[in-house]
Amino acid sequence: MIGSVILIGPMGSGKSSAARSLASLLGHRFSDTDRLVVQRAGQRVSEIFDREGEAAFRQREREALLELKGWSRHVIATGGGIVETPENVETLRSMGCVVWLRASLEVLWRRVATDMNRPLLQVLDPRAALAQTVAKREPLYSAAAHVSVDTSGLTAQQVVTSVHELVVSFFLASRPPAA
Repeated sequence: MIGSVILIGPMGSGKSSAARSLASLLGHRFSDTDRLVVQRAGQRVSEIFDREGEAAFRQREREALLELKGWSRHVIATGGGIVETPENVETLRSMGCVVWLRASLEVLWRRVATDMNRPLLQVLDPRAALAQTVAKREPLYSAAAHVSVDTSGLTAQQVVTSVHELVVSFFLASRPPAA
């Protein structure tokens, strides 16, 4: 049986779209931690950052993750910074197969450059901010992930296919041997 799958990675790596498609393919429930935070707060992520600050957003993100922890047969797209809270890494790994979606900086920039709803990019040099954020988080993603997929040159369907294959292998390898 395929258990829960959690997608992590930087903004623009394709977590939300891949998670939605993968959930459909597996017959699992789909959730997005950012969407849960927005629903609970009644305001957009950028508004939470502006009004309450990043620390408050990270606390809300942690609460959303803990809310999802008890679910099985679930595919979860996480916010790019979820790995910045050390307790989240252990929680993520305990929930199922953690898949790190990564992409080159050029590809990430192309995917997010025109998205005005990215609070961390609302600075004078958003491309430099993206590069700095990705560099800071890469070791955290690596520590949290069971497997990873480079989405740079892949179509959305190829990403889902690659993730599906890795997840199936992960859960098959995690099964106890037959008696």
